Amino acid sequence: MNTVRTAAVVLAAVSALALSACGPSEDGASDAGSTAPSAGSSPSGAPSKPSAAPKAPSASATPPAPSASSPATSPSASATDADFDVFPCSTYDVTFTAHLAEPTTSSYLLKITNSSGKACRALGHPVVTFGDLDGQATQRGEAPGIEDALRLEPGESAYAGLLGGSHDGTGSTVDSIALTMDTESDLEQKPLTASTPGLYVSPTVNSVTPWVDNAEDALSL
Repeated sequence: MNTVRTAAVVLAAVSALALSACGPSEDGASDAGSTAPSAGSSPSGAPSKPSAAPKAPSASATPPAPSASSPATSPSASATDADFDVFPCSTYDVTFTAHLAEPTTSSYLLKITNSSGKACRALGHPVVTFGDLDGQATQRGEAPGIEDALRLEPGESAYAGLLGGSHDGTGSTVDSIALTMDTESDLEQKPLTASTPGLYVSPTVNSVTPWVDNAEDALSL
């Protein structure tokens, strides 16, 4: 009887040990269910490392070629005036005529033509004197600067309008006028003459326009 009781006690003890080995731990976590973090995972809350560092640009990279729409500038190019050698016209470069345009006012159309073999510029106003009278025609209208003055190629012409005066008894009549060119220098010139029969010269009226490239403008300024 004692033997049976002893065996029952031993069996109960063994069963209790087996149950305690398989049961939950004191903190409630199952030892069998807990798993260690894998080698590739990060601890909770820690930032993960980038998989690969960004590649640096290659030192041999070729810069982009300039666009075809952006013209290249030559370092040897210099800003030069294409007309630098085009000098003012003198009376040695031109021929001169005068034609009656308005009889009632004794107005004349003056015309010069480049008869030289090179281009020249008709600067400012013509310098007009009247026969053997003293003085010259006053300037009417504003002339362009030397850089914008009318350029005459060989054979091309320029025009100016000479306004006469009415017969008010204060002036004189002349049959010719003389012309020289404005050269903005002291260049000596030979005056060019033209016939102007019955031109009445008034002390206060006679005036001349700057050189222009057409007769209509010369007579309307």
